[in-house]
Amino acid sequence: MTEDAAGYEFAAMRIDDYDAVAALWGRVPGMGRIETREELAMFLDRNPSLSQVALYGGQVVAAVLAGHDGRRGYLYHLAVAFEHRRHGLARRLVERCLERLAALGLNRCGLQVYRTNDDGMAFWRQAGWTEREDVQAFTIDLQPRP
Repeated sequence: MTEDAAGYEFAAMRIDDYDAVAALWGRVPGMGRIETREELAMFLDRNPSLSQVALYGGQVVAAVLAGHDGRRGYLYHLAVAFEHRRHGLARRLVERCLERLAALGLNRCGLQVYRTNDDGMAFWRQAGWTEREDVQAFTIDLQPRP
């Protein structure tokens, strides 16, 4: 865990963070479907130390999931509590994830943002990410949703 001068601590996400992270995701518009505890545990086990949280006073105030498929990294569910925005937390969490993905030898990272998530789209554009217009995302549910 690392701490900055403003009192924020940064650490790898653990399954013990689930309740706080899920509550954070639930408060942020545009987040989409939130993983169950079991789904998050499986994701964290497959991608150890990649997902990150920021804490303030011991409480989770920002979080992001990071994983990979062996050739590309992916980020999911970046969220910062409203009262902790504009402190560079999102940028720092993303940097921590990208450093860890690069250390695994991955050369590219992608993400998806709902078209209705204006704040998310603005953040990623400002952060220098390239908006893809040449692909369209598709999904299919393999299991019934809870």
